[in-house]
Amino acid sequence: MREYTPLPFDQSEEQADLRSMVRSIVEQIATPQRLSDFDEREAFDEELYSALAESGLVQLEGDVDGTPSSHESQTIVLEELGATATSIAVSFVVQYMAVTLLSQHGTPAQRERYLAPLFEGAHRAAFALTEPGGGTDVARAMKTRASRRPEGGWVLNGAKMWISGATDCGFLVVLARTTPIEKSAVGGITMFLVPAATPGITVNEMDTVAIHGLSTCEVGFADVVLDDDAVLGDVDRGFRQLIATLNGERLNAAAVALGIARGAHHASLDYVRGREAFGRPIGGFQILQHRLVDEAVKIEAARGLLQRAARQADGGAAAETLSAMAKLAASDAATTATENGMRALGGSGLSREYPMQRYWRDARLYTFAPLTDEMMHNFIAEHHLALPRSY
Repeated sequence: MREYTPLPFDQSEEQADLRSMVRSIVEQIATPQRLSDFDEREAFDEELYSALAESGLVQLEGDVDGTPSSHESQTIVLEELGATATSIAVSFVVQYMAVTLLSQHGTPAQRERYLAPLFEGAHRAAFALTEPGGGTDVARAMKTRASRRPEGGWVLNGAKMWISGATDCGFLVVLARTTPIEKSAVGGITMFLVPAATPGITVNEMDTVAIHGLSTCEVGFADVVLDDDAVLGDVDRGFRQLIATLNGERLNAAAVALGIARGAHHASLDYVRGREAFGRPIGGFQILQHRLVDEAVKIEAARGLLQRAARQADGGAAAETLSAMAKLAASDAATTATENGMRALGGSGLSREYPMQRYWRDARLYTFAPLTDEMMHNFIAEHHLALPRSY
């Protein structure tokens, strides 16, 4: 049987070296058995994360002076991690969000305190936005409050939900309402940098079906006292500042989903080449071939959109519509490749011996994160097709 050769990547020599570095680190540390073990134990792979961070993969081209790393570099790292260590990839999405916010809005003192150790891998960030009573409409539903203290500083009260990596982070970026809703729900919200060891914080890990190698948590804040220098950016403008970073988060979500699709696709190919039925490899059956071809087309289409969106964003041009399209395309590629993979493996797909069931579970995250696929459709319809707002 002729050997399968993946299509070449459209990338510079430096980008090829970056992709090769990520693959090399993962191959050296995260064997398939190790990935399975950490998923089964629902444990974070500190050794793998540290090796990646110490190699400069959190920092990339960024610096503590506020220089950001490129979108394209981030998406290369995340695609490679998504194809293998998906939970670590999700953690990196959170770290890149924290890096972006600190680079854009942090004071020199805040960047030195939080960004420098983030680059080094000495600690990690958690991002606390979503609340028990709010999902897509999180700003209007936000009940977490931060009030000024007469003697200076702030006191924080409230609860957040679905917070990734809060059990072992060094600090949290927390959004809280600081002014009551008046004309706009997005106004009156402030971002705070909150050390995880601050008294009054409680963290409870949730039992989730996927992303087992990274904790998903409920976080409570009970009279948490913060200094004035805990404010990240401008008071009452935190949500607007966050919205300005969502394009990058969509790109990064698309990159992880693309990686999951690629990992599942290659796992399917390996299986159908080796599994026999009716005296021949099942990869010779037309229905399986058609499904694998559909996956390959969706993966390459998603990569094309992702690269185009990332390069446009790096060039300073508006890329919101392209990033929304990339996120939709990558989410579709991931769910298609993992669904087809489970069907190709048959009973073996239900076995935890094979990674397909992990890819299948983990892919579902990106049908609703960071925004649902339905909201991506709404955004594209309104902003690209010039149709009336549907919600």
